[in-house]
Parts: sequence; structure tokens; C-alpha cells
Amino acid sequence: MDNRVQISLLLDLYGKLLTDKQQNTMDLYFNEDLSLAEISEINNISRQATFDIINKCQKSLLQYDSKLKLMEKENLTLETKISIKDKLGELKKIISSQSELNIIDNIMNDIEKL
Repeated sequence: MDNRVQISLLLDLYGKLLTDKQQNTMDLYFNEDLSLAEISEINNISRQATFDIINKCQKSLLQYDSKLKLMEKENLTLETKISIKDKLGELKKIISSQSELNIIDNIMNDIEKL
């Protein structure tokens, strides 16, 4: 996975653990795709300070995920949901009762909401 994409996903999972200033800087850099110079100007700090904030936050986010493993759990949950939906789709092909088909559709809709 591309490092920028990985950090952006980690921001979604762990961003609230960062300070407001860190969150804002990381959002501007990874989600808004602003340059270090642009972020520095917005925050009225040096380019080096912006660079340091981003590096520190990246390390923190990676440490959080190495301990909590939320990204891994989220990926496993997604894979499991897809597998269950595929199996229910196969089941729908062999069922002829409309009431049973409706139950399967309801289950599939409930899975989508997770």
C-alpha cells in the first residue's frame, strides 16, 4: 500500500489521538495535498517545523497501529463481510421461496450497514 494512502487511513483511525494542530497539519498534507510551504504559511510556522510535525505524527500513527492493530482488524472485517455476502449470493441462486429470499436480502442489507 502506498505510504500516503496508509497514513491517510491511519489518520481516519487514530487522528483523534493527535493534538488539534497535529490533526490539522496532517489533514492538510495527506488529505488536502498541500505542500510543506503552503502548510507553513497557513500555520505561520517554518517549513522545518511543519516537516517535523508530519514526521512525528507519522511515527505516532504507525506506533498506534502496531499496538492496536485497528487497520488489520478493519481489513479482516471487510474481507469477512465480502465473503459472507458472496456466500449469501450463492445461496440466493438455489432458493426459490420469496420469503427466504427476502430474509437473505435483509441479512445482506444489515451486513452493508456494519
